Amino acid sequence: MKSISKADLQHDIESIAKIPIISNILNAVCRITGMGFSAVARVTDLHWIACATNDEIGFGLGPGDELKLETTICHEIRQHRNAVVIDHVSEDSDWKNHHTPKIYGLESYISVPIILSNGDFFGTLCAIDPNPANIKQKHILDTFHLFAELIATHLNVVDDLSVAEAKMQEQAKEAELREQFIAMLGHDLRNPVTAISNAVELQLRGKMDERNLRLAKIIQDATLRTRGLIDNILDFASGKLGSGIKLDFNNPADLETTLKQVITEFRLASPEVPIALKIAIDDAVKADHKRIAQLFSNLLGNAISHGTKGKPVEVEAKSSKHTGLEISVTNVGEPIDELTLKHLFKPFSRGKIRPGQEGLGLGLFIASEIAKAHHGAIEVRSSDSKIRFTFKIPHHST
Repeated sequence: MKSISKADLQHDIESIAKIPIISNILNAVCRITGMGFSAVARVTDLHWIACATNDEIGFGLGPGDELKLETTICHEIRQHRNAVVIDHVSEDSDWKNHHTPKIYGLESYISVPIILSNGDFFGTLCAIDPNPANIKQKHILDTFHLFAELIATHLNVVDDLSVAEAKMQEQAKEAELREQFIAMLGHDLRNPVTAISNAVELQLRGKMDERNLRLAKIIQDATLRTRGLIDNILDFASGKLGSGIKLDFNNPADLETTLKQVITEFRLASPEVPIALKIAIDDAVKADHKRIAQLFSNLLGNAISHGTKGKPVEVEAKSSKHTGLEISVTNVGEPIDELTLKHLFKPFSRGKIRPGQEGLGLGLFIASEIAKAHHGAIEVRSSDSKIRFTFKIPHHST
């Protein structure tokens, strides 16, 4: 049998101390029995330790004090798990020669086991007195059993709370480490991609033959998609840790300029897809322009990837005091079936894909999370020939 450590015993004493009604129970035990000492004892295969006491006769035991296990009746109760009630030791043939009453000068004794919900024996609720007492009564024993069950229930709750608190602390530490990892990962991944992107842009400004120009544009397209994937992965990981999409309203450029930069990147990366643009942003909308650009990039990339090859993608962005901000992206393509529509904004949901459309299926999910962070939403309409995604946020909504 595994022995209980000192740390575990101290934990049990502290657990009893956390139960606010213990002192009331011990006081009530003395009142209903007329006895002068009551206690909650932790009883193991090696120890008898007082967890809480009510001493009105100067017995001399307080919380944390220990009796030699073999000198107690509780040692026997731990083995048979039955209550022991003695009115008058000297006149009780079963107990008058027992060593415990002789050692401690007892004439009356009552003790009931405290059994936890998992069946483990915790200890006893007991009372003693040097004088006889009329305690062999059903209502007294029933009350003791009720108190013992109440103590066991509270111990289970205290233990569950301790486990939950320890688990929360562990999760908080893990979350902090993972947040640090995400931050380092983002930095280490973005740096080489940015270097590749800058290098290929410099190449494109120079003179190149048709073959090298085509290769440079392939690299440029790959870096654009890689940047988007990195952003989506990091945002997804961060969101799953509970921090969600964070917004920063200190924008270095106006929204129209930011959106046009996104379109320029896609026109360079996918020159075979015409992008028709209509912008009428005539009112300042409180928004994180970098996040709006990320949302817009995900919608535009989705439209180009899933649209009919060579067919134009239509982009319209407008804002006003009455309608707020509205950005729509429309492409020609196969209609989206109802089942796919239901799961379109869930992570890793991609619907039907063609060769060259590979991805993690996080783009639309991240876009919807950015919309929610702005107290907005993304709507999708799919007809026989066109698919339209519309992002809306109300005026000064955040």
